[in-house]
Parts: sequence; C-alpha cells; structure tokens
Amino acid sequence: MIIVLKPKSTKQDADEILQSISELGCKPLYMPGTERVVLGAIGDERVLGSLNLEGHPKVESVTPVLSPYKLVSREMHPHDTLVPIGPTVLVGGEKFTVIAGPCAVENEAQMLASGQAAKDAGATCLRGGAFKPRTSPHSFQGLGVQGLEILADVGRKLNMPTVTEVVDAADVETVASYADVLQVGARNMQNFRMLQELGRCSKPVILKRGMAASIQDFLLAAEYIVNEGNPNVILCERGIRTFETTMRNTLDLAAVPYIKLKTHLPVMVEPSHGTGIRDLVSPMSRAAAACGADGIMVEVHCNPAKAVSDGAQSLYPQQFSTLMKDLRIIVEAMGKSL
Repeated sequence: MIIVLKPKSTKQDADEILQSISELGCKPLYMPGTERVVLGAIGDERVLGSLNLEGHPKVESVTPVLSPYKLVSREMHPHDTLVPIGPTVLVGGEKFTVIAGPCAVENEAQMLASGQAAKDAGATCLRGGAFKPRTSPHSFQGLGVQGLEILADVGRKLNMPTVTEVVDAADVETVASYADVLQVGARNMQNFRMLQELGRCSKPVILKRGMAASIQDFLLAAEYIVNEGNPNVILCERGIRTFETTMRNTLDLAAVPYIKLKTHLPVMVEPSHGTGIRDLVSPMSRAAAACGADGIMVEVHCNPAKAVSDGAQSLYPQQFSTLMKDLRIIVEAMGKSL
C-alpha cells in the first residue's frame, strides 16, 4: 500500500509508522517528496489492515497497490528511474544509450577491433559474452574467466563501461568483479535464485525478457532483483517466440511503451536477437527509438563472417556507423540525445 502523510508531518512521524509496519513482518519504504512524505508497505494486506492507518492522525490517505509487481510499479514509484553505468553513463531520462559489441569474446584482437569500431561510431558501453548459454552443447560456450579478463582489459583501454552475461548464481560475484553491468539472458529470466543473488549485488542489471514470458512475468522477474535491494535494473525487450518462423524471434516493440506505462524502470531493445537477421537490425533499432525505448543493445563484430557466435545477426562496423547517424535524427526528434 501507499501511505501519504499530511503536510508538516515530521521524519519522526514517518519513522513511527515505518516501525509499526516492520514489526508486523512487512517491508516498509520511505519515499520523501518535495511537498509530501510518502511511505510504502509491502506484505499481506490483511496484516497491514490491522494497523488502521486510515485513522492515523498524521496520515492523509492510504491506497492499495493493485499490480502484483509492487516495487517496480509506477503506482509505488511514479518518477522514472535513472540507472548509472560506470562513472559517465546514465540510462533513462533524456539520454538514449547504445550498447554495442560482439556476441562473444573470442580473443583480445577481435574484442579491441570491435570495441573501437563501436566507440568510434558513438556507442557508450561495450558488450561481449564470456559465458554463453547455447541451445546446443556443441556450440561455442565462451571463454569464461579468460573472456572476462579480456573484456575488462579492452573496456579500460577504450574507457567504456562493460556489459556481460551471467549464467549461474554461483558466478555473480566473479562476473561482478570484472564487468560494470551484469546481463540476465532470456533463458535465465526466471532463474529466481540467480535474480536474488543479483539483487544483493551492487552492480546494475540488464534483464532480458524470456522467450515465452508475458509482460507480467517479465516485471515480476525484475521485482525479484529490486526486492533484494538492487534498484538499478534495466529491462530489455529481445523478442519472443510466436508461430512466425521467418525470423529468429518476434520483436515485440508494442511492449516497450506499454511497459513504460506500468514501470519506472528504463527499457532497452535488443534487435539482434529480436530478429536474427543482420538486415533487419538497423530498421528495428530505428523503430525502437521511435517507440520510446531508452536505448538499444546491438551486436557489432569487426568481421561477422568469421564470428564464432551469431555472425548472421552482427553488424559490420560501417553498418553500425550508418545506423548511429540515422538514430541521431530520430532520437533528437523524440526529445532525447545520444
């Protein structure tokens, strides 16, 4: 529930109510505003009802939060959350963030060439997979810790924050020691044990939508992370499985403005996995910017023909450079900046 205190209520008044919420075994939230102090309470509504807060002399109103995802809902947090990545990048608000790089870290030369091309074109963050959860056990599974070391080294050389995927709860601490942002892939969106570990981590998290996940499933997965104490979650639409087999996935761009209506978290789009076809990545990136996304994450490889993973959906450096020029026009028309 959302509890709005009356004008001139003090911090002591708020603390007394928060303490009573906590004593019932529920989760109290303190959300001071410019004109009103707003409190939140998460837990069994029947238990919270026993407090009779509607009759409290310092309470102006009590409103139940109807959505099942309480912490990521706009009902509880009406203003957009801005997620910091490293010391210089802020995802959300008036910025359109571009994360680019190869699907997998193959070696230092490949990573440096791909990262330099991404940075030269205007990308602000560098992506690269060190652990690769693949459908086939015979496919390239990533370099593991060696890949993390290469990614971190290239990120330092290029002065770019790094993004990489974590595939197991036991690896969260290790991956967090190398990367600036931890990514949860579609296959792990409902790996609740790992989501809880990420919630106890201090690094930002990019959460990709599962291949068969509804929007409610998606937002409840984000709730797991925020509920453990990590507010820095970026949602990523990357396509879902439908009856259509022409493309790798069906990129659900209608989900982007809908999710932004329902949650305060920033939303990015990943058109590389969303389509699986190189020639579709740029037009869907432009569409993502037009429908209100806070950024995109795309695969860029210095030589896609020789990529060990997802070469068919990776952009050549020149294609990415052209995309960035096109994006700038659309992003500015949407009132944002690259």
